[in-house]
Amino acid sequence: MRRISTALVATLASLAVGHAVAQTTPALTYPAAMRDDTIDHLFGTAIPAPYRWMEDATNPALAQWVDAENQLTRRYLDALPLHAWFQTNLKSLWNYEKFNAPRRVAGKLFFQRNNGLENQSPIYMQDELGTAPKMVLDPNALSPDGSVALGEFVPSPDGRWLGYALSAGGSDWYEYHVRDLKTGQDLKDVVRWAKFSDISWTNDGKGFFYSRYPTPAEGKALTAAVRDQKLYYHVIGHDQSEDRLVYERPDKPEWFIGASVSEDGHYLYIQMSNGAASNNDFYYANLGDPAHTRIDPPIVPLFTKNDAEYMQLGNIGSTLFMQTTAGAPKRRIVSFDLAHPDAAHWKTVVPESKQVIDEALLAGGKVVVQYLVDAKSALGVFDPDGRRLPTPQTPGIGSIDGLSGRNDMPELFYGFASFLQPNTIYHVDLTSGKTDTFAQPKIAFDASKYVTRQVFYRSKDGTRVPMFITMRKDLPLDGRNPTVLYSYGGFKDPVTPYYSPSVTAWLELGGIYAVANLRGGGEYGEAWHQAGMLANKQNVFDDFMAAADYLEKSHYTSPQRLSVQGYSNGGLLVGATITQHPAGMGAAYAGAGVMDMLRFDRFSGGALWVPEYGSPQNPLAFKWLRAYSPLQNIKDGTCYAATIVTTSDHDDRVVPSHSYQFVAALQHAQSCANPVLIDVATQTSHGYMPTDKRIAQAADVWSFLGHNLGVTAPSGMLNAATGDTAQAAVIK
Repeated sequence: MRRISTALVATLASLAVGHAVAQTTPALTYPAAMRDDTIDHLFGTAIPAPYRWMEDATNPALAQWVDAENQLTRRYLDALPLHAWFQTNLKSLWNYEKFNAPRRVAGKLFFQRNNGLENQSPIYMQDELGTAPKMVLDPNALSPDGSVALGEFVPSPDGRWLGYALSAGGSDWYEYHVRDLKTGQDLKDVVRWAKFSDISWTNDGKGFFYSRYPTPAEGKALTAAVRDQKLYYHVIGHDQSEDRLVYERPDKPEWFIGASVSEDGHYLYIQMSNGAASNNDFYYANLGDPAHTRIDPPIVPLFTKNDAEYMQLGNIGSTLFMQTTAGAPKRRIVSFDLAHPDAAHWKTVVPESKQVIDEALLAGGKVVVQYLVDAKSALGVFDPDGRRLPTPQTPGIGSIDGLSGRNDMPELFYGFASFLQPNTIYHVDLTSGKTDTFAQPKIAFDASKYVTRQVFYRSKDGTRVPMFITMRKDLPLDGRNPTVLYSYGGFKDPVTPYYSPSVTAWLELGGIYAVANLRGGGEYGEAWHQAGMLANKQNVFDDFMAAADYLEKSHYTSPQRLSVQGYSNGGLLVGATITQHPAGMGAAYAGAGVMDMLRFDRFSGGALWVPEYGSPQNPLAFKWLRAYSPLQNIKDGTCYAATIVTTSDHDDRVVPSHSYQFVAALQHAQSCANPVLIDVATQTSHGYMPTDKRIAQAADVWSFLGHNLGVTAPSGMLNAATGDTAQAAVIK
């Protein structure tokens, strides 16, 4: 068991903290970034764009600048004693078995398991509960450096094939491959240029549906706008050029088209959504005899007003069970016969309640619901007529990470994680109600010394916002604790408790980790989402700073001890927070943030975010985007917080020019010695990084934050790698 010396607690409680807490560091000399006289004129407003040239990923000057910035960042971080501690301890803390919830297909269980430090998690197949699993695909054998990333995998319903996705460096562009599960050999089938797609097999095992985009122009795969997604069917053993076009909508070029086959194989369900919008249209098709699937059936529209969310859970015969926000912003579950889809014929199975329905499925002839209760997970089980049944109890403050079940099997799998415990997989017998543990990781961390509290605070306009705070139980609330505040606030994505070895390491240093559930997410349903999108986006930033204010007024920390942190849309959150409140924090981390809100829609999937942010081509939306866009709100001569930014040179979701321009402008404007650094990774992408690079980047980010909040390297804490004990951590 991992322990911290009792001297640490006493030291942290008694140390005096001065007004300026960051370590003494001379001002950095940043690589020169050319500034030109480019000016955009938008709706009568002149917008200087001196770093526009950084949008050209092929520019040799950009490559030189990135290389020079990486070298500067490396020299800075490698000189931090705290960096070496994080490198050593993160590797140890990361070294535990990781599992995801298994899915049952053709009587067998399929899941991923990572032994601890494997770059990617291999896929395993298990004949039955309690039997030894067999590895069926090891992505680590495809590229020792993790540069070829494994995406989704879907076994065919007959158990003969495994369809799986690969991508270069984790790009959003997928190639689908097919493996023979009996021989372990791959077929010659390769399906290219799939993006924002899943595959769904027909029950006869002859092929699968998938969505793809037109082949991008040579050299433009990274930045080219994605348009005109179409639904195809691929027949096993045939070339992709022979794939059957199933459905397209040239009148809606920026809409997603996704499809899935019903568990019984009778129906094809098609969903269409306007980019990242919450609402969707819904269609279905009768595939006929599942043993001899018809792949060119007529497509029948059911809901085409784009007025709500329509998500199929499954069907029992011709009765469809659907999760929807129609008439229920926090969602409800209804059922109806496919021949009579009008709302007048709907039967409410699970009504809307105070708790948000986050996810649901049919399992064992029952409706299983995952609720969000103030951003914490809970389960509910109902019969098809809506009667509440005995329900498994989840273990405390945490999140359900993956529900898995089949309507024809009386069982349920789910994962559950918290800020202090990694994902544990449970198996529920839906007949007896008995719950057993399928897989439970063992970690080198004594969670009993720590606690997660949930608090509620008021935002600028009086809105009540929840926040999780995780810390040592005996940490004094004296306003001097180094604290990291994280959030996301967008796209209806709720931020619920999760386990991170990086957070564990931070807690062991005496740090506090806070997660705020801002508007824009899905914690309280569609109304909560809408209150933080489009013209209401400023509410998200106000909620975030109100969280910081709460932490300070409640004596958890102080502005000099506080760091803000976010990724992607959360990177935008951090960028806006830095520029709106430059003195409101001691350090900041923005990962792959959307920093140029006046041009985000021009690259890759950016146009798909217009329903969330608004279009900069619209004069009304331009006003609110211009008001908070991080890049355009950097002011020369300002002292900004110590800031580190990360991106990938091949991020094809949030293209790296967002981060490049933001950092160049921030370095140019910086009026004090607080460092502004960027770390540009290779062979990674927006949502993927192999384990070794993830640990290395975590050491970079957390040592940077800790150093600039005044935390020095702990010379006496138990070292997770060696087991040695020494002295306590010190905060100056």
